[in-house]
Amino acid sequence: MNSILNRRGFIKGIGVGVVSIAIPGFVTGSGSAARKNNKQPNIILIMSDDVSPDLYGCYGNKKVRTPNIDEMAREGVMFRTCWASALCAPTRALIMTGRYGSRTGYYHNSLQIPQKDGSNELLKYHHSFGKLLKQAGYATAIAGKWHCSSSKPDSPDGGFDEYCLWESVQEIKKLPGEPEFTGAWENKTDNTTTSRYWHPGIIRNHELLRTGPDDFGPDIFTDFICDFIERKKDQPFLIYYPMVAPHGTREGHTTTPLIGKMGEMSKASPEETRARFEALNEYIDVLIGRIRRKVATLGLADNTIFIYCSDNGTAVTAKSRGVERGCRVPFIVSGAGIKKRGSTDEITDFADVLPTLVDFAAAGLPDGYQIDGKSLKPFLTGRTDRHRDWIYSIIGTTQLVRNRRYLLESVNSLLGVPEGRLYDCSNNRDGRGYRKIIDPLEAVKVRKAFTEILRKYPVPNNDNPFFKTTRGKRFLGEYTQPVAVEKHLHNHRKYKFYEE
Repeated sequence: MNSILNRRGFIKGIGVGVVSIAIPGFVTGSGSAARKNNKQPNIILIMSDDVSPDLYGCYGNKKVRTPNIDEMAREGVMFRTCWASALCAPTRALIMTGRYGSRTGYYHNSLQIPQKDGSNELLKYHHSFGKLLKQAGYATAIAGKWHCSSSKPDSPDGGFDEYCLWESVQEIKKLPGEPEFTGAWENKTDNTTTSRYWHPGIIRNHELLRTGPDDFGPDIFTDFICDFIERKKDQPFLIYYPMVAPHGTREGHTTTPLIGKMGEMSKASPEETRARFEALNEYIDVLIGRIRRKVATLGLADNTIFIYCSDNGTAVTAKSRGVERGCRVPFIVSGAGIKKRGSTDEITDFADVLPTLVDFAAAGLPDGYQIDGKSLKPFLTGRTDRHRDWIYSIIGTTQLVRNRRYLLESVNSLLGVPEGRLYDCSNNRDGRGYRKIIDPLEAVKVRKAFTEILRKYPVPNNDNPFFKTTRGKRFLGEYTQPVAVEKHLHNHRKYKFYEE
């Protein structure tokens, strides 16, 4: 078996370059005339799964090839600092509703406070951008990974006209006729989690797709999106593409069709495992290239906005950690009406996504409905050169807040660190050069302002009724284990760039 480390030369030499396209050279097709005067732009929001900014060329990586994403960063706006949550469920709740966990109850994958009726139907009580844009006349579609409460994506609350999603056996069994899944599994020892990559488990508009061993999940999702664009080119559309990749290569699976099938992950060395992960991220760029090319050939480039981001930092080294690296994600916006700024020092977090989409779509929020974010449209279009003064994140019961210069992270009374750690970051954003503030005179003004912000967004304490339930007790038991606490409150050893 040839090593992926050698085969990746094919990706770098041929695969990625084939789909890299230049935005200024977009071909104008028949759709442009019909859409020229439409004030509602098409919006394509792409969110990758478990990857930090340092795996992209535009964020400084010299090894991994991401030409399409890098071009979007050059031609649009690339935020050096954008925060999500450090885990997928709270991030997905945040990006879809524009509300922090203190409103939605989504603090952690395993800490989700039930809604008013005791259910997990998040979107029954918190509006999704899918619903709001659909009400504004958009055709809406979602592909990839849902994992956002028990609310269904195509329900009135979800707001998506069509979907193509990686799903569990439990969801497959709910389909008419209770079809049997005959594809592959994420892990050989687990027959409940379907494969997301080769021979995947995918439901498209209430129908189980009959996939084969040579079918690759990310290709299926991307083809679905391109087909949707083709069919909806004459009306404004919203596409939400929360990808399944590059969420770690899986046992029994390999990386991408450009490389081909290789060996089982259980037999891969750490170096090869890392190379496969990087190759998956390179393939994400290939898929984005396909979508951009579809938009170009249909003549929709002058009326389409692309947003690219990730749901949380890279697994093991960042994901689930209550430090900045855990929640810091790439965030790039390019396309119609977006000012060419390139890298920006302005800061944003995922609460800003819903109001931004609503603003661009000329939609609206229900009377009295409060959100925690702020529209990025004025900054993205050049009407202003400033966005907001602070950003916020929460993971479990750990809170973080920062402005352009200062960072307060790992604030967690439940785990014995109510003061957290305060840093002067200067103009750095990746952990390098951060200086821990010890002098109380220097810290008092910054800490006071940050503390006032944190108080607006309370976290569950020991008295919360959820912690009396079986699920709540299980969460606390695992969350407060000394080894888990040490990992959660600190950076991975390879990323300890500043004193903790």
